[in-house]
Amino acid sequence: MMNCPCGLQLAYAECCQPLHDFYKFADSAEHLMRSRFAAFYLKNVDYIIKTTAPAQQDLLDKNELQAWADGMSWQNLTVKSHNKVGKRHAQVHFVAQFISRDGKTGEHDERSAFVCVDNRWYFLDPTVPVSLTNKQPCLCGSGEKFKACCGKFL
Repeated sequence: MMNCPCGLQLAYAECCQPLHDFYKFADSAEHLMRSRFAAFYLKNVDYIIKTTAPAQQDLLDKNELQAWADGMSWQNLTVKSHNKVGKRHAQVHFVAQFISRDGKTGEHDERSAFVCVDNRWYFLDPTVPVSLTNKQPCLCGSGEKFKACCGKFL
């Protein structure tokens, strides 16, 4: 029985695997972030894409993501904080240790933003170019203007 890479000290089959297999969905932004770390650990790029905000998914380069994932060996994850921000957003501050393809160790320290759409959490990817103006409807489908919704995080 394999321990889950997300760091919760549970078996993978009881923790992130049901999310990776889409039998269930993350119940919080932290849960989603942990499952995304586990997906990077396991090099499951399809899950990474499907848990990014729907309007951003088609803009992700699967081959580029796979090459990046294949070049990293993720070691462990520490969640520093998880904060709800308004009705549908949250931020998770985490540190992930890794070993790069050339054998160098490092840490990835990030504050990630997430949005809840139709009771499902998604990652808001700040590396994906957004072609919305501040007055257009938000990419998450909330009906709010982009500037007042996800624009604050991108």
